[in-house]
Amino acid sequence: MPKGEGKTVAQNKKARHDFFIEETYEAGIVLQGTEIKSIRAGRVNLKDAFARIHRGEVFVYNMHISPYEQGNRYNHDPLRTRKLLLHRKQIDKLIGETKEAGYSLVPLKMYIKDGYAKLLIGLAKGKKKYDKREDLKRKEAKRDIERAFRERQKG
Repeated sequence: MPKGEGKTVAQNKKARHDFFIEETYEAGIVLQGTEIKSIRAGRVNLKDAFARIHRGEVFVYNMHISPYEQGNRYNHDPLRTRKLLLHRKQIDKLIGETKEAGYSLVPLKMYIKDGYAKLLIGLAKGKKKYDKREDLKRKEAKRDIERAFRERQKG
């Protein structure tokens, strides 16, 4: 866990499988009404989420925050576009990086830090099919080695 990071609420495990993560940025999120209560309850899905820069501001799309049960009429649209809060220098750097072919912004995980919801976004480059296969082979080999090592210690 990076320094000062709080309780992890949601993680995008598929992101590390589908992308090479070059850099990560911590961003605050502009929320409405009962969204923070749903986030604290862990009712967030980052699976299909992605971020884009529009008119010098960063927005996250397709991030699903379930409506709060006791929210009645104060509830929000679960898939609404949410603004991310980053420093101007970070946004300018991201604009330059994402203009390059193949780079995109992918939400990696959401956590609560000092009472605020934070989103860890990664500057990512897409993996090809053979890269994914290579990663799977490497993971399986590592798992087999660990299993053999454990069995050797027992016997």
